[in-house]
Amino acid sequence: MLPFMTKQFSLCVAAILLSSGTVTAQAQEAASGGPGLFDFLILPVGFMLIMFMVMRPHHKKLREQSDFLQGVKVGDEVITSGGIIGRVRSIADQFVSLEVASGTHMKIAKPFLKGLAKAELATEPKKS
Repeated sequence: MLPFMTKQFSLCVAAILLSSGTVTAQAQEAASGGPGLFDFLILPVGFMLIMFMVMRPHHKKLREQSDFLQGVKVGDEVITSGGIIGRVRSIADQFVSLEVASGTHMKIAKPFLKGLAKAELATEPKKS
């Protein structure tokens, strides 16, 4: 491999070759007078690309939440989606018992747990 052939160089060459192919396809389409295969494929391919960009972060967040809910254990200090902070006292299949104050317990549905309280509070922006 030559010293000037870096990854960026290869990507630039690939982009040039791809763009010249689309220019040629557009020129052939103009000469033939009708829409080509490129015109029929651009919309579905663009739609799939946008869906991939939207759905991937959403699925990643769902996976992280699912992993958190499976990893909750007794003694963890958690925060709910409503902003209630409490310590986990018992865990059932779908519910968690939180102690929010000395002697005060609340039964919360597991999906409403947002995260560990210290982790959630650390990510909030500080007011100046």
